[in-house]
Amino acid sequence: MNAREQYLFDLDGYVVVENALDTGTLNSLNDLVDQKIGELEDPDFQSHRFVSLLDWGAPMIDLIDHAPIMPYLEATIGSRFRLDHTYLDIIHKGLSPIGAWLHGGGTPHNPSMFYEVRGGRIYNGLTVVAYNLKDVNPGEGGFGCLPGSHKANFHVPEEWVNMSENQSEAVRRVVGPAGTAIIFTEALTHGPLPWTSDEERRTVFFKYNHPSMAWSHRYVEGPTLENLTDKQRQILAPPQDCPAWPAAPPFCYTFCTELFLPHMQFYDCACPGP
Repeated sequence: MNAREQYLFDLDGYVVVENALDTGTLNSLNDLVDQKIGELEDPDFQSHRFVSLLDWGAPMIDLIDHAPIMPYLEATIGSRFRLDHTYLDIIHKGLSPIGAWLHGGGTPHNPSMFYEVRGGRIYNGLTVVAYNLKDVNPGEGGFGCLPGSHKANFHVPEEWVNMSENQSEAVRRVVGPAGTAIIFTEALTHGPLPWTSDEERRTVFFKYNHPSMAWSHRYVEGPTLENLTDKQRQILAPPQDCPAWPAAPPFCYTFCTELFLPHMQFYDCACPGP
């Protein structure tokens, strides 16, 4: 994340990453989605949400630590973060699986969806990477948000919330071709605009959080640990806040016993010791 993108993320609550998915990756993901749609009992739907995407195989697993996106997560969450949950929304003309409701915002405060800046760096709770698998053009709908609302001190006006009934001029429509990624803090007031295109909307959501926090009550699991890299295992770890993680146990044990324990009670550590 460069200085310009950092400024825009702080200003607006989101940043757009063009060409986050190359053509090969995009084709592999869309082929996989086509396959999963074909497996549905009723593939003739208006909207559908798929969950547990990591069970689908390599194209989805590779997004856990997708190289073009990692610097943005490090800059907005920190050097350590965990994958909280994933899903894929498919929409034909009309509303998304959750309607067209604005949600999130700096007020009321939500401890798992916070945003703040201290000492010149950004700190976030739940942070989203939304990948467009199909083009989203101006006037078609897609991602809508209230820029800057992640720092709002007051609640969003109620009459703005349901965008299927009223779309305030304050709502920004964020568009982009297939392969675009929108990275935003869940503290931002946002929601899916009604979809007006005859073409299908496909969006993959990978949502990350601080390593000590969980928004979802279900932890993300990969198919088998053997199929994952060390970095992916770290990102899929359950919530914890050991400052030495993911160091090898001997160092972790030394850190805890010699540096951490003398200053505060340490608890719930899974380290097996030396």
